[in-house]
Amino acid sequence: MEQFLTPAFWLAVGQIIMIDILLGGDNAVVIALACRKLPTKQRTQGIIWGTVGAIVLRVILIFFALTLLAIPFLKLVGAALLVWIGIKLLAPQDDDDHGNIQASDKLWAAVKTVIVADFVMSLDNVIAIAGAAQGAGEQHQMPLVIFGLLVSIPIIVWGSQLVIKLMDRFPVVITLGGMLLGWIAGTMAVSDPAVIDPATLSWMPKLPESATLRYAAGIAGALLVLAWGKWAAARKPQAAGTAG
Repeated sequence: MEQFLTPAFWLAVGQIIMIDILLGGDNAVVIALACRKLPTKQRTQGIIWGTVGAIVLRVILIFFALTLLAIPFLKLVGAALLVWIGIKLLAPQDDDDHGNIQASDKLWAAVKTVIVADFVMSLDNVIAIAGAAQGAGEQHQMPLVIFGLLVSIPIIVWGSQLVIKLMDRFPVVITLGGMLLGWIAGTMAVSDPAVIDPATLSWMPKLPESATLRYAAGIAGALLVLAWGKWAAARKPQAAGTAG
C-alpha cells in the first residue's frame, strides 16, 4: 500500500491525466457524433457505455504496450513517436478526423462506433500513457494507469468543452502538454534496455543508469519538442501565404 503514497506514483498519475485530457479531447467529439441520433433517453447510456468500452480497450492496449516496451529499441521508437505527437500538438494539422464518424439511432451500434473510433485514434494516448507509467516503477504501473484513466473519464466526457476553452484562452497549457510529451520521450529513450542493460546486446555501448541522465534527457526532449513545434507552427502561415 505504501507504494501508492510515493511522489513518483502521484507524479505519474498527474502526467497520465494531463496526457489524456490533451490527447483525448477528440473522445468527446467522437462520442457526441456517434450518439447524436440516439433517442434522448438512450443518449446518456450510449455515452456511458461507449466511454467504458473505450477505456477498457485502452487499458488492454496499454498493458500490451508496457510489455512490449521491455523489448530492445522499442522505447527508442516510442520516444520518437512521442516527439512527433508533441510537435503535432504544438503545430496541429487542419485535417478533419471526424468526418467519417457515422451516427446511429441504435444504442449498441453507437457504442460500437465509439469503441472502434477510439481504438483507431488512441495510438498517441497509449504510447504516452505507457511512457508516463514507466517512471513509477514496475510494481504498480497498471494500477496507476487504470486510476489515471478513471479519473480522466469525467473530465473528458463532461468537462471537455471547459478544457478546450481553457486551452484556447491559455495556449501555454498546450505548450506545457507538448513539452511534457517531450520529457517523457527523453526519459523513455535513455531507459531502453538496448542502451542501459549490460546483458542486452552486450556489443552496444551503454549509458550510465542515473537520475541525472534521466533528468537531462527529459529536459532535452521537452526543449526539442518546444523548439521544433514552434518552428513548425511558424512555418504554416508562411506556407499558406505562399500557396495563396
